[in-house]
Amino acid sequence: MQGIGFAVFPGFQVMSFAALSVFEFANLVTGEPLYEVQVLSETGGWIRSSTGLAIETKRFGNTRFDTLIVGGGTSIDPATAGLVKFVQKALKTSRRVAAICTGAAVLAQAGILDGRRATTHWLHARELQARYPKIKMEEDRIFIIDGAVWTSAGMTAGIDLALAMVEKDLGADLARLVAKHLVVYHRRAGGQSQFSALLEMAPKSDRIQSALAYAKTNLHTPLSVEQLADAAHLSARQFSRAFRAETGQSPAKAVENLRVEAARLMMEQGRHSIDIVARETGFADRERMRRAFLRAFGQPPQVIRRNARLDAAA
Repeated sequence: MQGIGFAVFPGFQVMSFAALSVFEFANLVTGEPLYEVQVLSETGGWIRSSTGLAIETKRFGNTRFDTLIVGGGTSIDPATAGLVKFVQKALKTSRRVAAICTGAAVLAQAGILDGRRATTHWLHARELQARYPKIKMEEDRIFIIDGAVWTSAGMTAGIDLALAMVEKDLGADLARLVAKHLVVYHRRAGGQSQFSALLEMAPKSDRIQSALAYAKTNLHTPLSVEQLADAAHLSARQFSRAFRAETGQSPAKAVENLRVEAARLMMEQGRHSIDIVARETGFADRERMRRAFLRAFGQPPQVIRRNARLDAAA
């Protein structure tokens, strides 16, 4: 059995606890006690969250954990000396130390992130970088593993982080099974962007959402306005007008954004040639994809892939 210590502090954000469900369901789906989770704090006893919800905790002690995870809060605030000392000790005694969201600030204050690649919630990434300039901050990542230190973006990214831990410990098949039980579509890769084209568009009606969902699952096809309108059960004219009103974009631009997002993920994963990536994401040829990447990122696909490989090597 692997011990998971989850450290919280007054004002912690309850969404951090979503990650613990991953370890719980790893036990449930296998019928074996694979993980034992303990919620910890400096003082022990009841600790109140940012919403007022309180949780009972055990006081920091000499128990050694395979993994220590520091939960996040709603802002970056100085950690107590006791919490800093606890995580510094854990780095020496635990197999891995992790932080969810702004919990990365605790690791930074402890000096654990000096010279390491790390991420956090995009809203706080630049502030954390400014306070601790020795961090190699990558603000547009779901999670990052740098040796024994793991950090994730905010909110639901903690689930992706925990699923990656289960995959590393017990294999991809179990991680997928846990994700299925949690009704998580799939574990996002650590290098995936925190930003989503679908979230940026924020469609309001079910019809436009259905059209975008159809587009996302059929990027390899030409995807005409007529096809998208049919998926939305509207005429092409009605669809184009409603789509622009809800998203602020034309259907063609929205589809290109979805293609670029999917192509970038394939490029960063590095398992396919540029021609295959272009074909699978509907760009038809590499030149069209190159122009779209330059518009979106200011860099061609080859540079995106090279940077991802350099990051992986680091």
